[in-house]
Amino acid sequence: MINRFKTREVSVGSVTIGGNNPVRIQSMTNTNTMDTTATVRQTIALYEAGCEMVRITAPGVKEAENLEAIKNSLLRQGYDIPLIADIHFNPKAAETAAAIVEKVRINPGNYTDRNTGKINFTDQEYAAAIDRIRQRIGPLVEICKQNHTAMRIGSNHGSLSERIVDRYGDTPAGMVESALEFVRICHEMDFYDLVLSMKASNVRVMIYATRLLVQKMTEEGMSHPVHLGVTEAGDGSDGRIKSALGIGTLLADGIGDTIRVSLTEDPVNEIPAAQQIAGYFKNIPSQQTDNVFSRFFYNPFDYEPRKSNRRPFAGITQFPVVAGEKEKSDTPADYSPEELLTLPGWRHITGMENARKFLAAPAGGGIVYESTSQEAVFEFRQLFSLLNDAGADHPVILKKEYSGIDRNQLIIRAAIDFGPLFADGLADGMLIGHSGLPFSQTTALAFQILQAAGARISKTEFIACPSCGRTLYDIQKTLGEIKTRLSHLKGLKIAVMGCIVNGPGEMADADYGYVGMGAGKVALFKGKEMVRKGIGENRAVDELIRLIKANGDWREA
Repeated sequence: MINRFKTREVSVGSVTIGGNNPVRIQSMTNTNTMDTTATVRQTIALYEAGCEMVRITAPGVKEAENLEAIKNSLLRQGYDIPLIADIHFNPKAAETAAAIVEKVRINPGNYTDRNTGKINFTDQEYAAAIDRIRQRIGPLVEICKQNHTAMRIGSNHGSLSERIVDRYGDTPAGMVESALEFVRICHEMDFYDLVLSMKASNVRVMIYATRLLVQKMTEEGMSHPVHLGVTEAGDGSDGRIKSALGIGTLLADGIGDTIRVSLTEDPVNEIPAAQQIAGYFKNIPSQQTDNVFSRFFYNPFDYEPRKSNRRPFAGITQFPVVAGEKEKSDTPADYSPEELLTLPGWRHITGMENARKFLAAPAGGGIVYESTSQEAVFEFRQLFSLLNDAGADHPVILKKEYSGIDRNQLIIRAAIDFGPLFADGLADGMLIGHSGLPFSQTTALAFQILQAAGARISKTEFIACPSCGRTLYDIQKTLGEIKTRLSHLKGLKIAVMGCIVNGPGEMADADYGYVGMGAGKVALFKGKEMVRKGIGENRAVDELIRLIKANGDWREA
C-alpha cells in the first residue's frame, strides 16, 4: 500500500491532475515555436505516443502569440491536446500565453528578480522584493483566473535569485521557498489552480527538494499537485536511469501527480520511458494521506547514510560495493565488481520472514538480501525498517534476479528497485542478475545506478538538457561527440546546454559547460563562470578540451 500525498485536483484542459487521478505524462517540443507546422507535427507525434500534455517554449511575446496558430491548427486536425507555455524571463509572454493555452509554467528564479551581484539583503529589502513579485505576477494571475488557465510554479536548482541564495543558500530549502513565495501571493488572490515542481540535474537534490516541498506545503495547509522530473538528465541509459531513479523514488514515497522524462533525444522517445516508470506503480494499491512521511524511520530531507558494521567487507575500501562472483566476472576493468559473495561471513536471505528469523537469533556478518518481489523497492525499504527496529547494524547487499524483460525495461526497473535505497544512503552494495544478459552488462548497470544516486562515481558525469525551441544547434549530435571524446575523464561533470537562458543556472554544479548562445555560437564555462563566448560551433568541442587541459583536469584515455 502506498500512502499517496493527498492533493487537490487541477484541470489542464481535458486532463485533470491530482486527487485520485493517475500519474499524468507530459513532454516538451524541441521545434522552433514560430515554425507552426513543425511544432504541430511534433505535438501530434507526442500525443499519439501517449503524451497527455505538451509543453512549448514561449521566450517572447511573438512566440506566445503564435501558440494560438498552433492550437488552432491542432483543433482543425481534430486534436484537442492541452498545451503548456514555458516561460522564463518575460511576464508579457506569460500573460499573452495564459489567454491561449491551458497552462503556463514559470520559474520563480528568473521570472522576477534580476541578479546584480548584491548580497546581504535586509529584512526591508527582502519584503520590498516580495512586493515587486506581487505586482509583477498579479496580472498573470488575473488572466489565468479569467481563462481557467492552470499555472506550474517550478523552481530549478542553480537558477535561484540572489536574494533567495543570500538567505537560504543554493539549497533544497531555497528552491522550496522560491516557489512558495509565488504560491502565497496566488492564494492572496484566490487562485489555486497550481502545480509545483522542484527540478535539478542532481538526482539527490531533486528528491530532497521535492520531499521538503511537500512537508512545507503540509505545514502551511497547501495540497497542490506535484510535477516530477530530473532536468538535464542526458541521453541513453544514463538519462533513463537518472529519471527513473529520481521520479521512481518520489512515486514510491507517494509523491507525484505528473511526470516528464527529459532526454537529449527525440522527445517522442521520452514517452515509453515515462510510461514504464508510471507503470511500475500502476497496480499497487494506494490510499491518500496528509502525511506521506509517517513511515520513514530516517531523515527523508537530507543525506544521512545508515551506519553499518563493515568488518565483513574484508579490506574493501570503495562503497557502496558492486557485488559479484569471481566465476561470473567478465567485466571491463573500469567496472570490476568487488568479489564479495565468495567471502565468508555473508548470510544469503530471501523473504522478510527469513529476515525476521535471522534477526531473532544474535548473529554477526553481512546480509545478502534477495528480493523476489515484482516491485522490489518496497521490500528493500521494509528490510531496512526491520533492521532499524531491531537495532541491527549488519551491512546489506541488495540482490535481485530478473528475467522475461529486455535490457531497456531492465534499466528502468532496476533503477527504481535499487536506486532509492542508495539515494537515501541505506544499502552497502548491490547485485543485479539477468537470465538473458551477460554479467558485464548488469554490473555496468549497477555502477550507473550508483552514479545516478550520487553514491559512487565511476565515470564522467554528463548533464545535458533535452533542448527546445530556444536551442539553435544540434545538441544531440554535439552531446554524442563530447561523450566520445571526454568519457574517460572519470569524476568530471560536463554540461551540454541548449541555450544561454537556462544553461548557466541549470547546469548547477558542473565542472565545465558547453552552452549555446545563438545560431552557430557557443559559450564555454568553468564552473559558473563564462570564460569564452562567441565560439564557432565547428571548433567549440576542441576549445572545450583546451579549456579542460589548461585547468589541469585532462588526462589521456
